[in-house]
Amino acid sequence: MATYKVTVATGDMVEAGTNNSISITLVGSNGESRQTTVSFLFLPGKERSLSVHCGQDLGPIVLIRLHKWRLFLEDAWFCKDVRVTAPNGTLYRFPCYQWLEGVTTVEVREGSGKKLVDDKLQILKEHRRRELAARQEAYRWKNYAQGWPRCLSVDSIFELDSNIQFSRIRATNFTGFLIFQGASHFLSGFLLRHSSWNSLDEMRTIFSRTQGRDIVPEYVAKHWQEDDFFGSQFLNGNNPIVIRRCTTLPLKFPVTPEMVAGSLGGGTDLGKELQEGRIFIVDYKLLEDIPTDTIYGRQQYIAAPLCLLHQGTDGLLRPIAIQLSQTPGPCSPIFLPSDDEWDWLLAKTWVRNADFYIHQLLTHLLRTHLFGEVFAIATLRHLPTCHPFFKLLMPHFHFTLHINTLARSVLINQGGLIDKGSGVTYEGLLLVVQRGLEQVTYTSLCLPDDIRQRGMSDVPNYHYRDDGLSLWEAIESFVTGIVTFYYGGDAAVSGDTELQAWVMDIFTNGFLGRTSSGIPSSLQTVAELIKFLTMVMFTCSAQHAAVNNGQYDLGAFVPNAPSSMRHPPPCEKGRAFLQHFLDTIPEVSTTANILVALILLSSQLKDRRLLGQYPEEWFTEAEPRRLIRAFQGRLEEIRDRIEERNQVAELRYNYLNPLETENSISI
Repeated sequence: MATYKVTVATGDMVEAGTNNSISITLVGSNGESRQTTVSFLFLPGKERSLSVHCGQDLGPIVLIRLHKWRLFLEDAWFCKDVRVTAPNGTLYRFPCYQWLEGVTTVEVREGSGKKLVDDKLQILKEHRRRELAARQEAYRWKNYAQGWPRCLSVDSIFELDSNIQFSRIRATNFTGFLIFQGASHFLSGFLLRHSSWNSLDEMRTIFSRTQGRDIVPEYVAKHWQEDDFFGSQFLNGNNPIVIRRCTTLPLKFPVTPEMVAGSLGGGTDLGKELQEGRIFIVDYKLLEDIPTDTIYGRQQYIAAPLCLLHQGTDGLLRPIAIQLSQTPGPCSPIFLPSDDEWDWLLAKTWVRNADFYIHQLLTHLLRTHLFGEVFAIATLRHLPTCHPFFKLLMPHFHFTLHINTLARSVLINQGGLIDKGSGVTYEGLLLVVQRGLEQVTYTSLCLPDDIRQRGMSDVPNYHYRDDGLSLWEAIESFVTGIVTFYYGGDAAVSGDTELQAWVMDIFTNGFLGRTSSGIPSSLQTVAELIKFLTMVMFTCSAQHAAVNNGQYDLGAFVPNAPSSMRHPPPCEKGRAFLQHFLDTIPEVSTTANILVALILLSSQLKDRRLLGQYPEEWFTEAEPRRLIRAFQGRLEEIRDRIEERNQVAELRYNYLNPLETENSISI
């Protein structure tokens, strides 16, 4: 007789327990036990222990079967993990972390990370095959729109598997927050006012006291007209990836040395500044000819501007020329800081409007949310639970499929918040993302490569770059340790058929098989694998935090990030004045609609998991657990450096502080 000591743990979240019957079967390399009842009552956060008696030693325990059945009412159960101690004292751990619903049997592998080639027993190979077949049936691709990355084939959050839905506490928090904020704005009367703002000062009233975190919006309201602040947002604002060094002016932007001489200072000229790398450009060409919408029956307008910036001797970036179209000519003047105050301010505001669209639809939606969903679906479809990279990556997809499904229902859908609150039509929204995907490159997704490619390596005060590179290096170091622990060399990488299917699925369904993007369709070396995994984890954590967390801060004061423009771009100078400006930026109700979305998207909801926090202990071996602790230690060092810098900063840059950076795209 061989006796095994078994401990079954229930998750500690709301409603994780059950009053249904749970029993267990142990499966070893030499045989399996009889089905043994564990209990008829499980409480959240509690453990149940039992002994399983077998007629013989089962050998190494390789998997367990959990059986759930009900006497009366269905009561779902969330199993955290199971631990089995063999007669010889060997401890086997079985991380589960999933809901069991209905009358069901779930098989759970022993927790060691295993590639396909590592499985020698036929029962494990078969378990692996069945698990992936079931996942590929459950997680299917569908087209949301032509030329977009493909997405999960569901129509609402109610179709999602319980294991990828919001937790109960988060779902309640999310819904309640939306209702509260919508009601507070409604009671303030903003959503009912379809008229222009009465003054610049009145715009402050919409964000005052909305969240008790008005420090940054107040700073923006005070400084938004200043060229220094305008330039700084290309480095440390919501969209810090569009600026690049300019060494040759494009023909479509005919800025002359005489135009900008007054902005460059004495002793230099435009040619010298270009040659010495102190001129930068932002080009919103993707917005050219995007169809525009009406709001409350009034036509809206979109521009595709070009903006030239100069790095002064003090290291600060300032705009020196703006053209509001891609085609120079009499109806597309080049605006300059020396122009009339309202001409120059309106030109900068058109740039901020263009930046709103590119940020929301490409930098935020496409390059984090949609790609994160692609990475998550491919992982579920091609990497079984025992695969080392399932264990590594799944924490970085926490809640992503839920939030993206919700976004397609209320945010980016026809008639959704973006459609209602911006000047682009639904068809225009689809077209911007389609154009954006056509231009995404692998280089642009890998931060060190992107910084070099844009010529931004030595620009001072670029906190997004500095903090982002620190996080990239920390993630890369962690990934390197995991990869080298499980993969002995390049042959192990190229020979991992599950891994290769995963990468191909991402290439095909995320990047639509476009080889010109440079996105790999296979991985042949350890170095290629480390880089790709680092890109995935960085995109789903740090990159999303950088472009998401400041949306309320920098967008609450509407002139700094207007979501629509109600007059066409000016064809001549000298026609702008205060009332024209107020009648161009969004009216009160549109401002309120967009602000509700920004507040929600920038919120810290319950059940957050910060970068490096892994409450689900998928890895059971000692070395991966040591690597996690080392990763957490590096993140603490990065946090300390950022907070030390912020202590003396007039405007803190905190969006890549590990204390503000979630593991996954969950909001």
